[in-house]
Amino acid sequence: MIIKDKINKEILKKPFIKAAADIKKEVISIDCELHIDCAEELIKNSSNNDDIWGFNIYPDGELDFISLINIRPSKGNRSMDIKNQEICVKIKTVVKKYL
Repeated sequence: MIIKDKINKEILKKPFIKAAADIKKEVISIDCELHIDCAEELIKNSSNNDDIWGFNIYPDGELDFISLINIRPSKGNRSMDIKNQEICVKIKTVVKKYL
């Protein structure tokens, strides 16, 4: 689901939830089976694939930035983990609005 308001705290009771963020539009999609499913929701809402990155949210609000959709050699990211700290900070900033 695409988040437009605060994240329902009941969702955060899961061990972790998969999510994707459009760092340009500053929107997120959460609670999908796969990160790519969250990314596809964002794309359906006119997000550009180049601006979408995958991550996980844990019950305490911590994030990790590990997802298959993050493997982007053309963007300089050759692993599942986001290596560019600027992108990580942007995701944290967007998620903070909704927690």
